[in-house]
Amino acid sequence: MPRQQRSSRRGLICEAALDLAAEGGNHALTHQAIDTRLALPRGSTSYYYRTRHALVSAAVTHLTRTSAERFAATVPSQPPASADEAAHFIAGYLEALFAERRRDLLARYALVTDAAKDDELRVRLGACLFSPTPACELMDALGSSTPELAAHDLIGLLEGLVFQYTAGSRGSEPPSSGALQATIALWLAALTRSDG
Repeated sequence: MPRQQRSSRRGLICEAALDLAAEGGNHALTHQAIDTRLALPRGSTSYYYRTRHALVSAAVTHLTRTSAERFAATVPSQPPASADEAAHFIAGYLEALFAERRRDLLARYALVTDAAKDDELRVRLGACLFSPTPACELMDALGSSTPELAAHDLIGLLEGLVFQYTAGSRGSEPPSSGALQATIALWLAALTRSDG
């Protein structure tokens, strides 16, 4: 099989893995279920990813890469000039996650159990939606005297919002843009104010 076809098949397998995890939790993600979903001959998925760990790791890598690509495509060329401007951008990013990438969010939560047993996988899965580096750059641009600490606090808030509106108590109701933006703006202002 040509290299490009193998690469394409691996991508399809990873996409199917995320679909299955999002739909049925981590136990729904099996080699056989992927073969069935993609109408592949039995054993095809295990040819590419011999073990469950290899399959989960590939799915997490795929999710991390596609998330990074999507985030990079949305980042403004200039850092936001104010907490309100930053909150507007972040709220828009979260809205896109909730509207366009719900499957990725659900798959991420489903794969947490597998990732908990593997430090490298846990770190990659944990950082696939919110990266400390851009968050630190943002907090520095907003004038934080401790941008790294403020960035981790901001990511904690965003992770909480994502959980609440995906798998938590408000998982069935989409958040309003205004409410998200107001919450984030308050946090950004508090995080930069508490430094001084």
